[in-house]
Amino acid sequence: MINDKNDNKVQLLGYYGNDQVHACSAWTSTSRDLNEDKINRIPKLLKMLADAGHHTPFEKSSLHFLVDTDIASHIHLLKHRVGVCINGESARYKEIKEDKYLIPDDWEGITSNFNSDNNLGVQNDKWTTILEHYTELGNTLYHQCVKDLEPTLGRKRAKESARYFKAYNSQIQADVMFNWRSFYHFLNLRNKPDAQKEIREIAAEMLRLVKCIEGNPFEHTISAFEL
Repeated sequence: MINDKNDNKVQLLGYYGNDQVHACSAWTSTSRDLNEDKINRIPKLLKMLADAGHHTPFEKSSLHFLVDTDIASHIHLLKHRVGVCINGESARYKEIKEDKYLIPDDWEGITSNFNSDNNLGVQNDKWTTILEHYTELGNTLYHQCVKDLEPTLGRKRAKESARYFKAYNSQIQADVMFNWRSFYHFLNLRNKPDAQKEIREIAAEMLRLVKCIEGNPFEHTISAFEL
């Protein structure tokens, strides 16, 4: 788990399946009975399936995560729909009381070049400080807006419309479940250098947690996909 206060966080809630489940699914057309010889053939079989693009057997297992994520990264997660189940914390159904948000760590020390006569109330300060200021301002306006809209529009409409004050770096919680085929597809897109840094870190942490499962149940699947 990533531990810094404002970082995105990932937990592995549970999993189903293992290398043998994937192999037995592939052997459905022959015999699913396992003996020592077939168990020894599992790494080669899974590698052949992965290389040939025969990925259906990898749909027979699941990986279940709980993610504290900025909204921008949550949108990346939502783009993955096939073989993925996602439930996200919704500001439409509740007023978010804990205003968590992400400040990009690679902004550290970078200062703005705004002129002192700008109309934004921004001076030559660090961009991390500016983002934090405007995020906090948005959160203050969000809560006050809910309060002020509710008497006229009702609680539901007040909550769902006041969330427009929430910035993209606001963090929410998402419950995410992949099958292994969809997890590989997710990693192939999001755990790459050209992916946005924040979603790349989430993907990398998910993979790290899977690799650390006691007993290494997906050892040969991970190797087959060269992860």
